[in-house]
Amino acid sequence: MPNTSFDNKKATVNYLPSQDDDEIDLGELLATLVDNKWLIAFITVVILILGTAKALIDTPVYKTDAMLQVEKNSPSLGALEPVAALMGDEVEALTEIELIKSRLILGAVVKNLNQEIIAKPKFFPVIGGAIARRFQQHNEGNEVSSALFGQSSYAWGGEAIHVDTFTVPPNWLGEKLILIAGEQGHFRLMYEDELVLEGEVGKLASKQLEDEQHSVTLFVSFLKSRPDTQFILMRQSAGEAISELQENLGVVEKGKKTGILALTLESTNPNDALQTLNEIANIYVRQNVEQKSAEAQKTLEFLDKQLPQLKEQLEAATTALNDYRTRHGSIDLDLETQGVLKGVVEIQTQITLLQQKRDELRQKFTESHPSVVSIDKQIARLQGQMNSNDKKIEVLPETQQVILRLARDVKVNTELYTALLNNTQTLRVSKAGTVGNVRIIDYAVLPDEPIKPKKVLIVAVSFILGLILGVAIAFIRKSLNRGVEDPDLIEKHLNIPVYATIPHSAQQLKINAKIKKNQQSNEPSILALENRDDLAIESLRSLRTTLHFAFLEAQNNIIMVTGPSPGVGKSFVSINLATVLAEAGKKILLIDGDLRKGFINKNLGVRREQGLSEFISNTITLDMVIHKIPEANFDFIATGSIPPNPSELLLHERFGIFLENISKQYDHVIIDSPPILAVTDAAIIGRMASATLMVIRAGQHPMRELEQSTKRLLQAGVDIKGIVFNDVPETSSRYGYGKYVYQYSYQKSK
Repeated sequence: MPNTSFDNKKATVNYLPSQDDDEIDLGELLATLVDNKWLIAFITVVILILGTAKALIDTPVYKTDAMLQVEKNSPSLGALEPVAALMGDEVEALTEIELIKSRLILGAVVKNLNQEIIAKPKFFPVIGGAIARRFQQHNEGNEVSSALFGQSSYAWGGEAIHVDTFTVPPNWLGEKLILIAGEQGHFRLMYEDELVLEGEVGKLASKQLEDEQHSVTLFVSFLKSRPDTQFILMRQSAGEAISELQENLGVVEKGKKTGILALTLESTNPNDALQTLNEIANIYVRQNVEQKSAEAQKTLEFLDKQLPQLKEQLEAATTALNDYRTRHGSIDLDLETQGVLKGVVEIQTQITLLQQKRDELRQKFTESHPSVVSIDKQIARLQGQMNSNDKKIEVLPETQQVILRLARDVKVNTELYTALLNNTQTLRVSKAGTVGNVRIIDYAVLPDEPIKPKKVLIVAVSFILGLILGVAIAFIRKSLNRGVEDPDLIEKHLNIPVYATIPHSAQQLKINAKIKKNQQSNEPSILALENRDDLAIESLRSLRTTLHFAFLEAQNNIIMVTGPSPGVGKSFVSINLATVLAEAGKKILLIDGDLRKGFINKNLGVRREQGLSEFISNTITLDMVIHKIPEANFDFIATGSIPPNPSELLLHERFGIFLENISKQYDHVIIDSPPILAVTDAAIIGRMASATLMVIRAGQHPMRELEQSTKRLLQAGVDIKGIVFNDVPETSSRYGYGKYVYQYSYQKSK
């Protein structure tokens, strides 16, 4: 059954929440998000701003591309196709890709374009580059931006420099030097704040260093800037320049075995990307032609060495055959012997050609190379056929055997000599007409838009990342906050009833701010007076009803209000509870018993002096202590001057006698005491009260803290009647889904 209370204006019905502690409640998760909505929004906005700033500040990266074709055969004369076997196998695309990215090609590019030299304006940190780019987008002429923020040494847009020659000692490679522009084309070169040399645009400047072994040489062909503007100069090693170029260069084959290579290059300078990629394509094509010509030249050199030897062997074989025939007369071979001779000649010719091919390959490859192994197998197979023919020759008459061998040597040497002579002449023509097997299909063009940063993507990712991070921090914050947020848990663990659950009041925050602003205000600032319909006051009226039944068997009418720690709202509860009790026609006395940091007098607009501490010290009378608060219809006793010994004063018998006598003059005496975990004052006051209310703040206290507070009060003999669960967030569903609040207010009849 609900706990219902009615008055002339409102009625409230409260149902305490009920849920299984071991289950994960979706409502609890949603409540955490709602409670931390401003934190999540703040983190999301911060990350979004950072992402947007990154998208605007990051240096744009441009990408240009070119296309090459690697043909299968050299486009020379068709009659030269038989010679292709002598000039090497077809080259796979992967080989060409690695060749393009090799130091052979890229080293020549770096040298031709002076990419070992880095010369660029020095921008203001973080935002300087973005400001300069924006200026250049809106000013395409020769105008140079004026200095911003009084920083004339930085470049702010429109500055440019071109360095043709820059040499430094080996130990200065990779070191940054500063070039400071002067008047009328003059400049100074600085290294570690020391002057290295002075020069003028268009003139070679050089200076011998102190060690007299190295010098610095600089030729600036173009310089556009304000005086005192600084530029960064650095010479890197060729290896570093090549490695940087390799990282930014991409080469892939379009399709499979198409021979079409796509070259891409990324750079922060679109003109540099265009120039560099076209230079790579041109050098690669030129290298390909030179390599093909070099292969033909090596083959010619090999054939030129073989031809004289074959000629000598041919002459010797011819002479031997003629001499034998002169001595023994002309001998004719039968048809069978002529067939054997023809087969032997063909096999021997093939073996000799393969051996020459093997000798050529051995100049490039080792014995274990697949091409060399394949030729060895062919030679072994032909040698087996030759052995078979030799057995046939052995059964012939001796005269025919001799004639057969001599004729074989003549024919084999004749065919070999003729073939090599023809190949030599063909290769000479091929070398003269070599154009390579690579051609440029598309040269690189100047890119219009940068590929990086992707601004829309960065902003979108920043928003999503900020939202995720905000939600994660919200849940982490909740997991780290071990404060009790459910009144049911307090009742289960402490076996103490929760008398009231007081929601958060925005109006009370305004009252607190007003009190801090007007320190000497004489008007009371009480929520129960300024907004009688506030939900927090409705909860205190419910507490008033509960206390009515709790005091039916009480020994006295004294109520002590305390809390585990400062800042829980016990003074707020004391003031407004006194007000709602007075509204019900009760005669109420409110005592500020916090003799250390009490401040209720500020809320009620009275002085602190001449209060409880002076009365206990017997320096003033009771009439001088009690203040009338007519607006709230209750009496009030302030703390008085802050004493050096608050606990000793409260232990004095005059305080006990005072409470015993004064309680007879009022229906209820409410004492606001210090926190129990901070000092022992609450334990002293609580023993004299019939009812003690412990105020706790939602989500602020771990269960261990509440257990310690309860233990201290019970050990001191204090009777804890109930707990007031204060400052419950109205937006949190963890406090809203299990209770209902109905409001009834007067309406004028129409």
